[in-house]
Amino acid sequence: MHITRRQFVKGSVAAGLGLVYAGPSTRVLGANDQIRIAVVGINGRGGSHISGFGGIQGVRVAALCDVDRKVLDSKAAAFEKKYNQKIQTYVDIRKLLENKDIDAISIATPNHWHSLATIWACQAGKDVYVEKPCSHEVVEGHRCLDAARKYKRIVQHGTQSRSSRSWARQVAAIASGKYGKLLVSKGAASKDGSGRWSIGFKPIKEPPENLDYDIWLGPAPQQPYHENLVHYNWHWFWDFGNGEIGNQGVHQMDIARWAIPGGTLPQSVISLGGRWVNSTEGHPPYTDQAQTPNCQLTIMDFGGPLLVFEVIGLVGRVGADGKKYPNNVGNEFYLEAGAIKGGKFYPKGSDQPEPLVDVEVKMGPGGEHFENFIEAVRSRKVEDLNADIAEGYLSAACCHLGNISYRLGQQVAGTTKPDVLGKHEETAKSWDKVLETVKGAIGLDVSKGTYQLGPMLTFNPERERFVRNKEANTLLTRPYRKPFIVPREV
Repeated sequence: MHITRRQFVKGSVAAGLGLVYAGPSTRVLGANDQIRIAVVGINGRGGSHISGFGGIQGVRVAALCDVDRKVLDSKAAAFEKKYNQKIQTYVDIRKLLENKDIDAISIATPNHWHSLATIWACQAGKDVYVEKPCSHEVVEGHRCLDAARKYKRIVQHGTQSRSSRSWARQVAAIASGKYGKLLVSKGAASKDGSGRWSIGFKPIKEPPENLDYDIWLGPAPQQPYHENLVHYNWHWFWDFGNGEIGNQGVHQMDIARWAIPGGTLPQSVISLGGRWVNSTEGHPPYTDQAQTPNCQLTIMDFGGPLLVFEVIGLVGRVGADGKKYPNNVGNEFYLEAGAIKGGKFYPKGSDQPEPLVDVEVKMGPGGEHFENFIEAVRSRKVEDLNADIAEGYLSAACCHLGNISYRLGQQVAGTTKPDVLGKHEETAKSWDKVLETVKGAIGLDVSKGTYQLGPMLTFNPERERFVRNKEANTLLTRPYRKPFIVPREV
């Protein structure tokens, strides 16, 4: 499905979309003009988008869009009561994009919709704030970048740490060379919450009348409905989400990649782990309905520096051993001269921190991430964005590459120690931590069973393809369901 600028200008029917675009609705905004924004996907993170943009002077949240009519009506009523103004509502994003009075859309849908919604919005002349990850697969993320550049749209990625001066200072300190070469950039996304332990099993049933399930599925394959999909646990199914590495993990993955000087995409990737949860009566032990791992270690080689990424979902609650394993969401950096942890430098062999080297940090306008997006919408300068789509698609892609290795993996004896664990002590520490937490939290000794070990995959960052691995390259994209097709060319 290829929608050209000419089709917009002529007002032709966009192939497969079932609606008429009368041309890109780009307005030339003056310094004092009100920016009208629509929020798409409002049940979870979308609520933060509504309040975030609603609190910025010169911005009006003018429309809400959600495939669940019950959620839509409830949020619209609450909005109108709070702000004392009417708001337009849409179930179908395609109808929303026909509205020429909307300047930008803010996307907080499930992951599998992020890229298509971004591309359609760019083609319709809207600027875009898109939640992380901007893509569900590697290839479609680059198409978001292509669409942003072709249609001259401002597209911000929802990795808010890019607007943090503290993280920017740590990255700049690494780049300064003061502490020698970066050896390991480590990220962790281990926290308690919905689906990290067990989601159980839900039966197949008819979708509720208030939900447009066809639009909710969108680009994903047609399949039966069950209540573990809507509204949150879709994160743990490959057709819709990307597991925790592609959920909370995108934030820490972005920081980890940001810290690697010149880091774009890795030269190799390997991932290992499993989905281990509390037993459910009538089902195999340590299983639930979900597909993605809740414990996963991913290691990438960026041509020198390693990126080590740790996910342990069995934290935050009292486990089988009576202990509570703490949440761990953050980043650490290991350099030749020592480590940067918590914004401080620890010299090698010392547990006494020193202040970070004083470095110059350049940030885009607007203090907060939503504000930064609005400032760039007004200036029309991509360089004003703290998290331009060019950065977002790379960090999202790193999450996907790790998942590709994991998905191509096989069950191996729990005592298996792949060579990659010997590359740096932090890799071995992370795997030991995974095994210790699983045993303590749910009483499973992985060493007496098996875990999933993905292959070590060689990747060409320039071509964005795996080297001599057709099976892995197949997972860089996927077939799409008509008419919700991510176009090959934008």
